[in-house]
Amino acid sequence: MNRSIKKIAVLGSGVMGSRIACHFANIGVEVLLLDIVPSTLIPAEEAKGLTLDSKIVRNRIVNQSLETAVKSNPSPLFSKSYVKRIKTGNFDDDLAQIAQVDWVIEVVVERLDVKKSVFDRVEQFRKPGTLITSNTSGIPIHMMTEGRSDDFKKHFCGTHFFNPPRYLQLLEIIPTADTDSDVVAFLMEFGDKMLGKTVVLCKDTPAFIGNRIGVYSMLALTHLVEKLDLSVEEVDKYTGPAMGHPKSATFRTADVVGLDTLVNVAKGLKQNAPGDEAKGVFQLPAFIDKMVENKWLGEKTKKGFYEKVKDDKGGSEILSLNLKTMTFGPQQKVKSTTLEATKPIEDIRKRMKVYEQGTDKAAELFRAMHYPLFEYVSKRVPEITDDFFRIDDAMRAGFGWEIGPFEVWDALGVRETIEKIKTEEKRLPGQEGAVASWVHDMLAAGHESFYKIENGVRQFYDIASKSYKPIPGAEELIVLDHIREAKTIWKNSGVSIIDLGDGIINCEFHTKMNTIGGDVIQGVNKAIDLAEKEYRGLVISNDGKNFSAGANIGMIFMMAVEQDYDELNMAVRMFQNTAMRIRYSSIPVVAAPFQLTLGGGCEFSMHADFVQLHAETYMGLVEFGVGVIPGGGGSKEFALRASDEYRDDQIVQNTLKDRFLTIGQAKVSTSAVEAFELGYLQQGKYAVTMNRARLLADAKAKALELAVEGYIQPAPRNDIKVLGNQGLGIVYVGAASMRAGNYISDHDKKISEKLGWVMCGGNLSAPTEVSEQYLLDLERKAFLELCAERKTLERIQHMLTKGKPLRN
Repeated sequence: MNRSIKKIAVLGSGVMGSRIACHFANIGVEVLLLDIVPSTLIPAEEAKGLTLDSKIVRNRIVNQSLETAVKSNPSPLFSKSYVKRIKTGNFDDDLAQIAQVDWVIEVVVERLDVKKSVFDRVEQFRKPGTLITSNTSGIPIHMMTEGRSDDFKKHFCGTHFFNPPRYLQLLEIIPTADTDSDVVAFLMEFGDKMLGKTVVLCKDTPAFIGNRIGVYSMLALTHLVEKLDLSVEEVDKYTGPAMGHPKSATFRTADVVGLDTLVNVAKGLKQNAPGDEAKGVFQLPAFIDKMVENKWLGEKTKKGFYEKVKDDKGGSEILSLNLKTMTFGPQQKVKSTTLEATKPIEDIRKRMKVYEQGTDKAAELFRAMHYPLFEYVSKRVPEITDDFFRIDDAMRAGFGWEIGPFEVWDALGVRETIEKIKTEEKRLPGQEGAVASWVHDMLAAGHESFYKIENGVRQFYDIASKSYKPIPGAEELIVLDHIREAKTIWKNSGVSIIDLGDGIINCEFHTKMNTIGGDVIQGVNKAIDLAEKEYRGLVISNDGKNFSAGANIGMIFMMAVEQDYDELNMAVRMFQNTAMRIRYSSIPVVAAPFQLTLGGGCEFSMHADFVQLHAETYMGLVEFGVGVIPGGGGSKEFALRASDEYRDDQIVQNTLKDRFLTIGQAKVSTSAVEAFELGYLQQGKYAVTMNRARLLADAKAKALELAVEGYIQPAPRNDIKVLGNQGLGIVYVGAASMRAGNYISDHDKKISEKLGWVMCGGNLSAPTEVSEQYLLDLERKAFLELCAERKTLERIQHMLTKGKPLRN
């Protein structure tokens, strides 16, 4: 379609509307955010002599909603400055402006009559061809188009964003029979590539896909509580990360979402899906009815399945609800031999098999939860979708599951699990122990799994053709899990080097948290060696949960404790040399970071020729927190970048100060955009990928582009201007002032002075031009000296044992 989205209107500025507006602002779209006009004045307005006709009053609701959204944490915006892309107004004065937009998104209250009345007004001003969608979690989409024009119907469908829109990946597209197929195709592609969403095409059925399966799964667990004699703590322990679900698990998630929201969806499903064979699950258990009666709805009422209170010493304590007595008390420790058995298993699919075969209460819950779930999801095809993979997509993107129900089923074995389902004793209401006939047909045809990988592309079993087909769009993606076995050309304990095709190879870390130690250093150098000899370019990325949590602090600690400073000096030198090889190799190197990109992971990215990063990249040099300065080229690099920002030979001391504070305050970006604002990225040397699934393919394309354009190996810099004593004076005075005000400790003051010493080029009498190697030597010396400090060792030990740095 020849369609672009430059400006949108969001109608309704509540929690969802304001945050949807923010996410569109994140991608550079101009937004018109509208809401209703207040019917009464508030006391503050009366005191100022304002009236209902005053513009500030008429826009009060929308402005307050947007202000609340912008102040929320985590932020809905990539950068606070992006709020300037959002213009506010009200339905009475400003609705005519929707004639100038490309897309109108309605996000008003979840009532059909209200939505239809808004559409009545929209039709007065909307220009033909403008997209019009409704964000709803359950109202039938086709009912909203009654009485609408043909052009409205053609360009209308449901777009269900999940909250919070920036962070939850799921976007459900729900067309009606009248929706133009080109409109659906455009929304699917725009949601994927521009908004960064996992876009799931849904049928217009109750609660669509995500909430239909997700709410069923959560409610099914509430019915198992009594059957299996489970506590709140046990359910959340068993159904958390060990099961491939988020840390918030089940009941903590209900508290965050709001128990009333869960109840409303359950009631809607019970009413609108009378033919659902598991409708008994949507009948709420007595303890939930009691919680709703008591208004224990979760975080919004400060009490739900958990309650945060103050203890006798004034500290915070989180109590849990006893579902038998309906009283709150201290949380009880939960132990499980099955969970202990799953701990060392990184591969989620292998972990599921071990979990299922356990003999304790956790394993019993796993089976009682999953066997009915398999039956349920199999019978939702083709009711809610013709393609079962969309159910897995929805559960991963909307509910944070590592793998969806059909993927879990595959991991356990489809055929053998069906036999176990027949004998499952802990049956839920309406569950007879039978799966849909199409699954039996699949097995009868000799197909033993729902998914398979062929030539690096993931395929799914297509029910209609009774054959495997590529998942739509899968051929555009590069998934290391799918090509690692066939395309690995070299590996050690921490790295795999994988051929991506077209002369580009990838260096993948697979250590714990992708931390950087000797094996990773060896792997990166080997990747550069191979690329320089036989290939055209190198990408550094992986399929983990985080790009890299930084250097292996435990290794540094052991060498420092044993006072093996020669070995430590060699390790730091190797780290620095590797960063410099990334910068000065004869082939283009593209780093593709995402999520946590800390310490050494940040330093490697800063030295790459180009950084193709995911929008949700949390990048930072955080070494100050463990009592040292960046020692892998990060301190040197910030001195270099500060030098490049000096203009007309005028020393701009604020530039040095800003770069110094970024490291000194261990600032971590909250987005890719903020990573640029903090100086971790350079103009023209980075690009943002909105959809994490596309990151590696985008990085490969960039590496190939650099190679095709004729990559020229750069030369090490010898022209870095440092301030010497002039800058050191500023650093030392600032550090002394902070210490005098008790804002930092003596050790913090010492670290600050060491960092300043490096960034200013040491004890130089005047501003001087120096080389990168000169600064690297200063950096390494300062790093080693700090490692010899007792306070540094205490901090590192505290971090290793407690998981976070000690500030003193």
